[in-house]
Amino acid sequence: MKQLTEMVNRHKQGQTNGIYAVCSAHPLVLEAALRYARQRQTPLLIEATSNQVDQFGGYTGMTPADFRGFVCQLAQKLDFPASQIIFGGDHLGPNRWQSQPAEQAMTQAETLIESYVAAGFKKIHLDCSMPCADDPQPLSDAIVAERAARLAQVAERTCRTQFGVSDLAYVIGTEVPVPGGAHETLTTLAVTAPDAARATLAAHRQAFERQGLGDVWPRIIALVVQPGVEFDHTQVIDYQPQQAVALSAMVESCDTLVFEAHSTDYQTPQALRQLVKDHFAILKVGPALTFALREALFALAAIEQELLPANACSGLCQVLEQVMLKRPEYWRSHYHGDESARRLARGYSYSDRIRYYWPDEQIEQAFTQLLRNLTDTPIPQPLLSQYLPLQYPKVRAGTLAAAPRALIIDHIQNVLGQYHAACQGEALRSA
Repeated sequence: MKQLTEMVNRHKQGQTNGIYAVCSAHPLVLEAALRYARQRQTPLLIEATSNQVDQFGGYTGMTPADFRGFVCQLAQKLDFPASQIIFGGDHLGPNRWQSQPAEQAMTQAETLIESYVAAGFKKIHLDCSMPCADDPQPLSDAIVAERAARLAQVAERTCRTQFGVSDLAYVIGTEVPVPGGAHETLTTLAVTAPDAARATLAAHRQAFERQGLGDVWPRIIALVVQPGVEFDHTQVIDYQPQQAVALSAMVESCDTLVFEAHSTDYQTPQALRQLVKDHFAILKVGPALTFALREALFALAAIEQELLPANACSGLCQVLEQVMLKRPEYWRSHYHGDESARRLARGYSYSDRIRYYWPDEQIEQAFTQLLRNLTDTPIPQPLLSQYLPLQYPKVRAGTLAAAPRALIIDHIQNVLGQYHAACQGEALRSA
């Protein structure tokens, strides 16, 4: 993928540039991202995870081809050129089939990779770090790398068969804790040791060469490491650049790759800029975007309650709580403590397990009613000031409509703006 390799080349030449990846399947998040990229005339990297989208539909009900078609249809509606969308697949490997023996799980993973590549996904994160049912724990670098190379061979073959040539860009490695936020309360977080990063690279390079894929190595554009950033339900561990000095220096000797940083959600704008400067040039963001969506919707629901009688309101927050209690499978193993703590987590946790529930039919009906109510009943400016203070000045200035959909999209774009600013490259000044 030319756009990604050129980004890496510019970064390796001394620019403090990068790219952010939008990791969400929510239509409003994707619309906000497409509109934002269109306004700034930049490419947009959109990624699907192996949980979210797979050959069986994942938890979204979409195969890779379905997801790509859905995004492209939305882009066409918004007049965003499809050529400017980069599709990525995240944590592609045996993750969904860890309960099966390794060979069965890897066979499923091969089909997963094939379905992503055939659908036109060009950025492929090969992640075989998770042990399967009959594996030793933890897995050695050699086993992880051998499995990644096996999947890369499938990806290369599929791309050449489907498109005549392989132009895939690869990411290798994984981060700890697991993607989507830590399950336990965090206090400290270990930065990946430079020697561990070197060992991962060496094992993968050897495995790729054994599979006859040595010529693919320049297209491995990034290594996933832990720069020391993470979030749990109520707190964020902020990037501490002094703790990542050695790791940052290590990648400077690698001519064709940068670091990819996962779980950068909720980092400060200053931390995001510093991450890019320190060669964590691919920033993943997902829960922070749906968290912003939830913030805007809760604010609009509060405005609705101020404006309308109770029997006319959507009851969105109440419907959400009822559905989450009725179907606890997406939050039960994540949220702990007494009932009050779990209730607060269901609504407000940084890990934002609500994102799994938006497609529910009852919630969708409440969402539609909320938007209809606040479209039919104009929102007074004092209520905007109270509940959506970031949007209020824009409405006053006439640059933003006081319409519910526009307000939601703008609130999501506040997060996107922080990532865009961090990834805008400037040549490093000489000392």
